[in-house]
Amino acid sequence: MQFSVIESPMLMMQFCISTLCNILASVFSKICYWTPGLRTSSTSSIPQIDGEVNQSKNATTPTSVNYHFTRKCNYKCGFCFHTAKTSFVLPLDEAQRGLKLLKEAGMEKINFSGGEPFLHEKGDFLGKLVQYCKQDLQLPSVSIVSNGSMIKEKWFQKYGDDLDILAISCDSFDEETNQLIGRTQGKKSHVDNLHKIRNWCQQYKVAFKINSVINTFNVDEDMTENILQLNPVRWKVFQCLLIDGENAGEEALREAERFVIEEQVFQEFLERHSGVPCLVPESNEKMRNSYLILDEYMRFLDCREGRKDPSKSILDVGVKEAISFSGFDEKMFLVRGGKYVWSKADMKLEW
Repeated sequence: MQFSVIESPMLMMQFCISTLCNILASVFSKICYWTPGLRTSSTSSIPQIDGEVNQSKNATTPTSVNYHFTRKCNYKCGFCFHTAKTSFVLPLDEAQRGLKLLKEAGMEKINFSGGEPFLHEKGDFLGKLVQYCKQDLQLPSVSIVSNGSMIKEKWFQKYGDDLDILAISCDSFDEETNQLIGRTQGKKSHVDNLHKIRNWCQQYKVAFKINSVINTFNVDEDMTENILQLNPVRWKVFQCLLIDGENAGEEALREAERFVIEEQVFQEFLERHSGVPCLVPESNEKMRNSYLILDEYMRFLDCREGRKDPSKSILDVGVKEAISFSGFDEKMFLVRGGKYVWSKADMKLEW
């Protein structure tokens, strides 16, 4: 039996609705199959994007995050791989919102860096982030990496209770070498300032750490005596790393090629300092993909291709989706000792 549209308008309406539902169901299934973070109820296959396995099934936990909330710096270190390409800094409430999202996703340790983190609003912005993470989010560990030039004792008096670790970058104990590297400002002594901050850390019960980048200008230096005298909880020793667009390439603000050393030369430096108990070495292989790095827009940075490719901001898409594009090597994070006793309450230090 045949029906015309005029003779059976109800039947035609039902047919149209049925067809539309089928079309929508087909489109939705394709979206679920190809969109990162979404999948159908079937687990027989895992979708791939650009040849990479979708990571939604085993989502990465942001246990330890490095938040470079500013790129501005008062030093001009020639090998710097997070340069002042913008002057943008998130408003405090937005930064706190992002930090809360990270805590809810499993973050246990936050490290604030730059640029120079004490430069923005002369340290108060940083201090408020430190307080928020320790008092409101109750994170086990809150740390900072700084060149030390902008730190005042009054900052420790106001915010020191909420800071677990302060890492000061020091690449040489020779002032002329620091001048060649660019880790200096005017006639101030970087080494003298380092000792002053070490004393403040002890006075205000903040664990003291030193970071050094080994390069062509300091690779022959023996720092053993100075490091043992300062007695940091950790001495992180990095191999100079090239990042396209930051310290290498046409669009870079630095030219770090002249600072780069070979792996064998780096190993010789490590062997010379093997008697330093707090030494924590990190070659380029260990370092490149084993850090979760957030930029000033709270985007994870993927360094797998030798450059910093940003994800979307966690403020826009959430932590789970953004972190799937971070290129983070969680296994290497553990291999290099990324998880350690990082709360000063657990360090049992003798102040």
